[in-house]
Amino acid sequence: MQEALRVGVAVFNAGDYHVAHEAWEEPWLALADGTPEERLLHGLIQYAAAVHHGRRRNWSGQRGLAESAAGYLAAVDDPRVNVDEVRAYLRRLAADPELAERRRPPALRYDGETLEPTDLSFEDVATAVTLLAAEYESFDAAVVDDAIRYAREELAGDSSPEGTPQRRSRGFVGMLFSFAADRAQRSLVYERLRGHVERRRSQESDVSGLFD
Repeated sequence: MQEALRVGVAVFNAGDYHVAHEAWEEPWLALADGTPEERLLHGLIQYAAAVHHGRRRNWSGQRGLAESAAGYLAAVDDPRVNVDEVRAYLRRLAADPELAERRRPPALRYDGETLEPTDLSFEDVATAVTLLAAEYESFDAAVVDDAIRYAREELAGDSSPEGTPQRRSRGFVGMLFSFAADRAQRSLVYERLRGHVERRRSQESDVSGLFD
């Protein structure tokens, strides 16, 4: 659950609200009803859905989700997430749905830190970009899957000094961090990523052909 919570927080803060919903849904379904962790994830899922509906100007859907999310989070006291701030925003959103157009939702914090995708580990970013590729039709999941594989190969042979942030890596690793984090430039980053993947695939095919 911790990985899913962190990934969801980071992609929510990047503006991918429905993807955050997807990050939390699977672990939420595995939890027993009414437990504190189930209510936390259920509330966050509905918070993300409320913001998503607001961005689409679905005011009635947003109001219902905001009220429901506030209800699930009402008795939650989890120090990992800034639940008080979320609850306050949800109450305002239920009373004034068009608030979603005028003001961004409060960023989510995890253990006091406002996480962005660039703050995640590579494996958490791999989870995030897989969810992003599944969410948006303009991205080919097979390209992203291969990019993740090539990035892992880069990391296996990485000789960077210990402690170097993975987001600063070049090649596939750095492009995947950018793909997850830079929503405004994501399509451009994807085109670069696809070009690199296609070249790498071609190289693999050439090497394989030597042994045919």
